[in-house]
Amino acid sequence: MTLQEKVHQMIHAAPAIERLGVKAYNWWNEALHGIARAGVATVFPQAIGLAATFNEELLEEVADAIATEGRAKFNMQQEFGDTDIYKGLTFWAPNVNIFRDPRWGRGHETYGEDPYLSSRLGVRFIQGLQGHDENYMKAAACAKHFAVHSGPEDIRHSFNAVVSTQDLYETYLPAFRACVEEAEVEAVMGAYNRTNDEPCCGSELLLKKILREDWKFDGHVVSDCWAIRDFHEHHKVTSNEIESVALAVNMGCDLNCGSLFLLLLKAVEQGLVTEETINTAVTRLFTTRMKLGLFDDHDKVPYHSITYAEVDSTEMQSLNRKAAKESLVLLKNDGLLPMNKSAISTIGVIGPNADNRRALVGNYEGTASRYITVKEGIQNLAGSDMRVFYSEGCHLYKDRISVLGGDNDRIAEVKGVCKESDVVVVCLGLDASLEGEDGDTGNQYGSGDKRDLAFPGIQEEVLKAACESGKPVVLVVLSGSALGLGWAHEHVSAIIQGWYPGAQGGQTIAEAIFGAFSPEGKLPITFYHSIDELPAFTDYAMANRTYRYMKQEALYPFGYGLSYTNFAIDNVTLDRNPITDAGISITATIKNIGAMAGGEVLQVYVKAEREGTPNPQLKAFKKVHLQPQEEQTLTLHLPIEAFGLYDEEGKRRLYAGNYSVYVGASQPDSRSRALTGETVQAFTLISEQDQEL
Repeated sequence: MTLQEKVHQMIHAAPAIERLGVKAYNWWNEALHGIARAGVATVFPQAIGLAATFNEELLEEVADAIATEGRAKFNMQQEFGDTDIYKGLTFWAPNVNIFRDPRWGRGHETYGEDPYLSSRLGVRFIQGLQGHDENYMKAAACAKHFAVHSGPEDIRHSFNAVVSTQDLYETYLPAFRACVEEAEVEAVMGAYNRTNDEPCCGSELLLKKILREDWKFDGHVVSDCWAIRDFHEHHKVTSNEIESVALAVNMGCDLNCGSLFLLLLKAVEQGLVTEETINTAVTRLFTTRMKLGLFDDHDKVPYHSITYAEVDSTEMQSLNRKAAKESLVLLKNDGLLPMNKSAISTIGVIGPNADNRRALVGNYEGTASRYITVKEGIQNLAGSDMRVFYSEGCHLYKDRISVLGGDNDRIAEVKGVCKESDVVVVCLGLDASLEGEDGDTGNQYGSGDKRDLAFPGIQEEVLKAACESGKPVVLVVLSGSALGLGWAHEHVSAIIQGWYPGAQGGQTIAEAIFGAFSPEGKLPITFYHSIDELPAFTDYAMANRTYRYMKQEALYPFGYGLSYTNFAIDNVTLDRNPITDAGISITATIKNIGAMAGGEVLQVYVKAEREGTPNPQLKAFKKVHLQPQEEQTLTLHLPIEAFGLYDEEGKRRLYAGNYSVYVGASQPDSRSRALTGETVQAFTLISEQDQEL
């Protein structure tokens, strides 16, 4: 290739090189929870909902299905000459940033607040996308946004995330490291912001030292979209566009989401970048395309035979419903759920999210062939035996629905529906028009971040009116983040956190309400009482953040979720003490002692018993599904690294002393005990020596 041809291959819309038989290729595609922005595809639950499943195997199964649809659509699009944006096989997912603050609008794109959970789910999602063929990738995954990136959205193009070395290695890097070293992710995307003064897409520490040297990453690095221009326009670390593209490429950024890299021709002319550096970047990019089989005969590539008939098939829709079922988290239940249909003649369905399709799908979404909202799901199950009354209740965030109406212009209808109903389901929360990426939202909140944990607008007034009716109330919350549920916890009979449950998630929620299955999701984030408990949004120190470092009691803790059935965890044994290089194996028997089939998650937490260490941290988990009276014996392994903590120099060390290991179905905190009525089993282990891990 000529230098000009090579440079043109380094932008996301890479043109064809006809004389070499190279087709045009657009690198920009999205698959966060299904193939996005390119027509019909299965819209799975949003990433935060997938995280609530605590099911590694399911994450890989979902990602494999996404890759199947990706190949099916790609093969069809290639047949008809479509090489536009969102039509390639390089998917910019998963997002493994840490959801450290509930105000962040993009938190629902992540797997929550815990580095270990994010690591395990990210690894399996990548393995599902990329496949296990010896010669070809099914699709190319991309871990983003590297690194230390979680808002605020409105200043992300100029913000400098200041983080200690200890927090960097203990919290912000583990998921990325696992994606690189274990899953062998093909791509890594840099973040918009600076980290400790360096722009992430041109960071010597992040891209050269950590990613390439320490972790031996050999894939390609892509910038976030138009992030390179932030170097000179907002971060002010370079003087002009040419210096910006030179900095990015010299630090190891190979692909520009945008077009600024075209100025690399001038950067080479000015001696700021060598052609050898350009060659390295282009080699990485073409290696990815070769791994995808884009230059090989079709009969050599096993995925070329996948047809468009796979898209949105019956099997895909079935998997989507399975994922939605496992994602729902039952936060409260005073016995109202599951409802007995035969005992109810009328049911009221109220709220701005009861019939809101946007609240099913989150952001970075595809187009489903069919949507089923909560209202429609309840209507489907009610049939002709039960009257369903409905009121939108209020606008999602404004104080009225009719422009010419008065404040709270549906409150009389809310009260009327409640009066006529035996039981009331109130559907509140958010959607991706309120929380999401800067530029994608358009309301009084701006930017996509939340100001606080309050329900927007007058939603809570509608909930209070329903409760004042005296009728039993089920609250269904559709949101991608934690909301303030303190009042609701005190006053409603049952609360279901539904996340953004996928295109047909309303049917699944209705089935949960009427007992077709038992909810089994666990919270991948902490639900706080108030935003006042948290440090400033711009403070990236982990002190007093997330379950790992918070000092106060949560409203609903990380790892918490109720069920319609009951489980007993017995015969817990550890295979050795003291801790050795071989780690520790834990065996436990889990039995469904209730009357319904259900899923439960065995969770293992580790706490270093010395001053200044984090709270007990999740270090192993396993989900099982059991019929009534069925039991299963599980063995979970804690490697020696599970007991290590990073020091202020970024070194992981195991110190001599005592370590507590907790085994159960929740965290070992007081709030989880109070909410579940269950205690976890505790063990003390000893490390006899200090060592670097």
